[in-house]
Amino acid sequence: MKATSVAKSLAVGLALFSLLAADMTASPPAFAQSAAKGASGLPLPRFVSLKARRVNLRIGPSRDYAIEWLYTRSGIPMEIIQEYDHWRRVRDTDGTVGWIHKSLLTGDRTAVVAPWKRGEQNVYVILRENPQLSADMIAKMEPGVVVKIAECNGKWCRGEVQGTKGWVAQDEIWGVYPGEAFK
Repeated sequence: MKATSVAKSLAVGLALFSLLAADMTASPPAFAQSAAKGASGLPLPRFVSLKARRVNLRIGPSRDYAIEWLYTRSGIPMEIIQEYDHWRRVRDTDGTVGWIHKSLLTGDRTAVVAPWKRGEQNVYVILRENPQLSADMIAKMEPGVVVKIAECNGKWCRGEVQGTKGWVAQDEIWGVYPGEAFK
C-alpha cells in the first residue's frame, strides 16, 4: 500500500472515529428550527421517514459496514441526529441508532402513535375532527400505528391513517418535537 493511501485511510478512519465517538444520547432540542445545521445545510436533529420498503441500518456510514437492522416498511419515522457525506445517522422510536444512506430517506413527515404505550391493554389515542379535546372522535388508534403528518401547530398535528384524516395531540405521537409547528 502506498504511503499516501495509508495516510488517507488513517485520516478517513480518524474522521469516522470522531463521528462515531460523538455523544448522540442527549435529548433533542424542543424545536427543530433552533437546531444546528448539518453538512446538508438542513437542521440537526430533524425528523424524516423511510422512503423504501427495505432499508438496512448499518453500524457505520458506508456499505462496507455491517448491517445491524433491516426495516421492512416504508413510512417509518426516523430522527436524523448526524450527517456524514451521503449517510445519515438516525434514531428510531425504540432508540436504536445507526446509519442509513440519504437516498432511502424522505422529508415526508410521519409519526408513531404512543410507542411508549405498546403492549398495554385497551390503550388508544384519539384522532379528532378538530384540534381540540372537545372535538368529535373520528377514530381510536392503537400504540404503534404510523400516521402521515400534514401539519402541526405546536399542540396538535393533522394527519391521516388509512384514508381517515383528523387531528391528534402532538404529545401522543413520536415523530415531531414538542412545540414544533410546520405546514
